[in-house]
Amino acid sequence: MKKNYKKIGWIWKGISILTAMSMVGGCGAGGGASSGAAGTTAAAASEAAMEAGSYYEGTVQETMAENWEGEAKDAPAAEEAWDDSADGAMTNEMKSEAAVSAARENGGMAGKYQKAYGAEDGNTEEYSYIEENGYRNVADSPLSTFSVDVDTASYGNVRRMIRSGSSIPADAVRIEELINYFDYDYPEPGGDEPFSVTTEYSDCPWNEEHRLLMIGLQAKEIDFENRPASNLVFLLDVSGSMYSDDKLPLVQKAFIMLAENLDKKDRVSIVTYAGYESVVLDGVPGNQTAKIAAALEDLEAGGSTAGAAGIQKAYELAEKNFIPGGNNRVILATDGDLNVGISSESGLTRLIQEKKKSGVHLSVLGVGTGNIKDNKMEALADNGDGNYSYLDSLYEAKKVLVDEMGGTLITVAKDVKIQVEFNPEYVAGYRLVGYENRVLRNEDFSNDKVDAGEIGSGHTVTALYEIIPGGAGGQNLKYQKEAKPVGSTELLTVSLRYKAPNGDKSRLIEYPVESESYRQDMSENMMFASAVAEFGMVLRDSENKGSATLESVMELAEPCVHGDSDDYRKEFLELVELAKQ
Repeated sequence: MKKNYKKIGWIWKGISILTAMSMVGGCGAGGGASSGAAGTTAAAASEAAMEAGSYYEGTVQETMAENWEGEAKDAPAAEEAWDDSADGAMTNEMKSEAAVSAARENGGMAGKYQKAYGAEDGNTEEYSYIEENGYRNVADSPLSTFSVDVDTASYGNVRRMIRSGSSIPADAVRIEELINYFDYDYPEPGGDEPFSVTTEYSDCPWNEEHRLLMIGLQAKEIDFENRPASNLVFLLDVSGSMYSDDKLPLVQKAFIMLAENLDKKDRVSIVTYAGYESVVLDGVPGNQTAKIAAALEDLEAGGSTAGAAGIQKAYELAEKNFIPGGNNRVILATDGDLNVGISSESGLTRLIQEKKKSGVHLSVLGVGTGNIKDNKMEALADNGDGNYSYLDSLYEAKKVLVDEMGGTLITVAKDVKIQVEFNPEYVAGYRLVGYENRVLRNEDFSNDKVDAGEIGSGHTVTALYEIIPGGAGGQNLKYQKEAKPVGSTELLTVSLRYKAPNGDKSRLIEYPVESESYRQDMSENMMFASAVAEFGMVLRDSENKGSATLESVMELAEPCVHGDSDDYRKEFLELVELAKQ
């Protein structure tokens, strides 16, 4: 992906949070997170890390493990840990424990990596339960519909757990987010389309009897220098749970990185919240970097977490400073531990769904270890027409807020939906790999009132289908007509709907895939995406992983990483090796 963004003075090639944040390792539960002299020390530590040629040597979890018991937490009420949706009869922890227990009884990777997190070990992290997509019979379910997803939080979070030697709850692994963490070499879009569409059909690496379909989208690249003006509200959680090194101090430096790349046409506001919300800056020109940095550096953590009030105030400022035709966005940085006011996942979702009607997007930066509420942060971003990233280091902060700033801030298409229709003459069954929380009803595809995901400048989106080849077979149904071949040579048709960034009416485009498109040799794009998918299935100990092992992940991934490949793919190989240990 081309990079047209201004470079800042920091070249964070390999900075771990363990190194960069060691200067405040002495903060205790009652201490604040003042960033005065600490910032200088952080910069020195970072330079030392670069001089040593370190490449992401661990995460802060190792440093902070000893502080978990003394960490100031205002635990939410028990009922607020429940999923208020229709299936919320069990807490996430209960569901996770049941899944993990079953997996452990069956052996495999679960016993090594998966554990139900809970208060008994000082860890109160929360993840939404994931029931993996199963196989669908084309005879009675010829359509598959889902929303695109460019979130990457799960990958950063899983990386943090692997590097710290922590167990990995299955529900923390969202395979589509692992896949979409990486760039893929898809062709640039032509004409007026905001993205190109690439398909590839080959053998399934983890099941020799099945085949694999890859769908890849490449969003057009917008020159960052010529981008629309941005109206940004930095919404920072400064509650007591944010005091530790991997939380507020990291967020402060992350937002300073972002501010370094703004100019006078942009507007920046800062809202903080703990027991109550506070406006720190209101519509400051983006080129006043020193003022923005000073305001960020003065922040300290302490108190309870009235997140809903902070969100409401942030939207008020965003609406007050609204730029027509610009990028109007609230960027929330939090561990998700909201325990005052509206704090349930469903309550926060309803709040964001109402607020986004103003045309203001919401992106979420998750941080922290031990008490992160991944379920709430994911729900906020999904419903706020934004993206969700997890920052485990300054290294990751640079990736999200500097290197990929265009994708983070500039939307080229919104409410992007994909619908695949399978031809029963060639496909007996299929399974969508990942995207469980993005599945839509088939009738939602053409309903413009139903929200879907957005794609930012330069983003790539990749989806995989595991396909059972064959004729109109499948089970014989008593009350439904048997699927009949249509006499077409098409394997399937990929249909997409999307809206312009400021539009209300969707546009439909269709891409037929011929049955003769099958190729035995996969491209590097498909090989690497398949390797990442296998990795996720092994970590989840998925019942659909087939022959996938960490060794087979390496066999697929290694040929796709060359001397000139990006560091993120190289790091992936390192993570797989660490997972073997």
